[in-house]
Amino acid sequence: MQRMAARALAAFLFSDKESLTAGDLAEELGVSAGSVSGAIKMVAQMGLIERSFVAGSRREHFRMRDNAWTTLYSRQHSIIDDVLSAVERGVDAVGAGPAYGRLTYMRDFYTYLLNEVPALVERFEEQRSGRRGESRP
Repeated sequence: MQRMAARALAAFLFSDKESLTAGDLAEELGVSAGSVSGAIKMVAQMGLIERSFVAGSRREHFRMRDNAWTTLYSRQHSIIDDVLSAVERGVDAVGAGPAYGRLTYMRDFYTYLLNEVPALVERFEEQRSGRRGESRP
């Protein structure tokens, strides 16, 4: 993640406000509003923040997405699917030898991971739902 995007994400994570504008972020981070626009776009594309409607405001507001981290994982999932397709073509293209072993290990590991993670996310969400309503002092 680029430095400004990481700073913007940190601002969203630590903000007590429900939503932030580019101007809010710029003020919080001590940078120009223009410099945070790319960061906002990157963090939004990752699925961690989303646009938020604020009644009476003409400015564009953004907030942390509910379940941001599982959303981030699901977007990475599609990237891993693409990598797996390429690895599978590599497995089919090479003969016996070290490359075949490395490629089949990689394919088998990511296939296993992709099959197991949805159940982990589901168990995580079930565990979290049992703790809803808790708040720290």
